[in-house]
This record gives sequence, structure tokens and C-alpha cells, in this order.
Amino acid sequence: MDRRQFIATGVGTAAALASRGVAAQPRADEPKSDAGTRLPQSVCRWCFPKHSLTDLCAMARRCNVQSVELLDPEDIERVRENGLQCAIANGPCTITKGLNRLEQHDAIVRKAETLFPQIAKAGCGLVIVFAGNRDGLDDTTGLWNCNVGLRRLIPIAEANNLQIAMELLNSKVDHKDHMGDRVKWGIELCHTVTSVTFGLLYDIYHMQIMDGDITRTMCDNWKWIKHVHTAGVPGRGPLGPNQELNYRSIIGALYGAGYRRYIGHEFMTQGDAEADLKAAIAECRG
Repeated sequence: MDRRQFIATGVGTAAALASRGVAAQPRADEPKSDAGTRLPQSVCRWCFPKHSLTDLCAMARRCNVQSVELLDPEDIERVRENGLQCAIANGPCTITKGLNRLEQHDAIVRKAETLFPQIAKAGCGLVIVFAGNRDGLDDTTGLWNCNVGLRRLIPIAEANNLQIAMELLNSKVDHKDHMGDRVKWGIELCHTVTSVTFGLLYDIYHMQIMDGDITRTMCDNWKWIKHVHTAGVPGRGPLGPNQELNYRSIIGALYGAGYRRYIGHEFMTQGDAEADLKAAIAECRG
């Protein structure tokens, strides 16, 4: 069986594997919500460039946010010193140069061999990766190549008690030519890799632009989702009445389906950053 045949049969194979319990399951060490009635919340560091990391941590605590995320190891340690967690760390590849090309794997693996132990020592349990841009590469070959690369990264992650999440990004507005731009492609990759160590970072903003059908898709596939990102659509602004998504309904349904991991806020503030963050927290109670 060649790689195209393997990928073509992946969904059926995955269904059989899932029936035997191979599909990604929640870990015992997942974050717990403060009273069992809401999902743990996180905020992305890069969205608050006018705030120092110390100031952002203070704001997060005031807003009852448990995590500041997308950090390098030294900043993970600083956040933990401020009494917070880092829900997901920066990983060994970039948005444009990711796992979809075999010739990039050696450099990514070498970086992971150094970075993953540092992330684990700093106290974070989840690392982000990306597919990379197409640059003329077809999606089937790119998916297979991502599978090959992930199978090299997963043992390094497991040796450090880490998990890996690939973020899906829109290629229509923000990340032209990005390969991992559809939920179907991402789920097929999960089916191909079939490891509980690997799953998706489901960014609601990106996938609303590309696919829509957010609530049903997330609820049907929540076991493959390691992390969630939010932002208002259109424009990547704050959550609330001036954008098209009903986050209160979406997150409530996701919680009802069984998701218990972090909700990470990755929107651009418009005015009062703390008020915007508090509003987002209110919209995303589980």
C-alpha cells in the first residue's frame, strides 16, 4: 500500500481504531475548572504587545484566567513564578516552514530535542506545531509528510511527558497558502498518526473563515482537540455582540460534549484590554 492509498483509507481505519479506544482521550492531568462549571481559560501573550509579561500576568489573575500561553521556556518559568500556567508553548517549527516537507524534518527534530526538555522542565505540557505553506505541494503528499515528521517528534514528546497540537489556520485572510487550513484535513492527519500524544489546536476564528459549522464539527471531533483558540469574526477582534459567532452557545455545547481542556483567547483588543478579556471569559463559560 502506498502513501496515497494509506491516506485514502485512513478514515475507515481510524473508525475501527476509535472503536478499540485508540482515539485521543482526555488525560488525567488535564486542567480542572475552578468550580467544575466552567472551562479553564488562557490568554495569548502576543496579542498584548503593549503589556509587559508581568502586567499581563497580573491582568490575567484579576480576570480569573489561569494561563498565559504561546511562550518560550524562559517566559513559561516567569509566568509560573507569577502563579499561572502556560497552556501551550511555542514549538520547533514556524507557520510557513512546518512539517509538510521532508527536507525540513531534520532541523525541526534537532530543535525539538533541545526545546522539548526545556518546555517540560519549565512546567508546560503541550507544544504547538504547524503544517507549513503549500508552495506548490499537494495536500495529500503534505499530509503524509506531516505524519512522517510527527512520528519522529512523538517519541521525543513522550520522553518528556509532552503532547503535541497542530494549529489549523485560515488561508483566505491571514495565512495565504497555508496547508493545514481545513478541519477535514486536520482530522485525517489525526486518523493517520493515531497517537494519543497528537491532536489539533482548533482555532474557532480560523475555522469559521474556512469551514463554518463550528459547533457540530467541534462536538463531533472533540476527542482530537488538545486546545481551542477564540477571536471575533470578522476582524479577529474581541468576543461579543459585534461579531458573528455565538461563543456562549459554542463553548457550552463543547463542554457538554466532554471537552475539559483550555480555551485560549487570541483576539486583538480594541480599547480597554482588561474589559475585553473579562467579556471573553464571560462568553466562554462551559
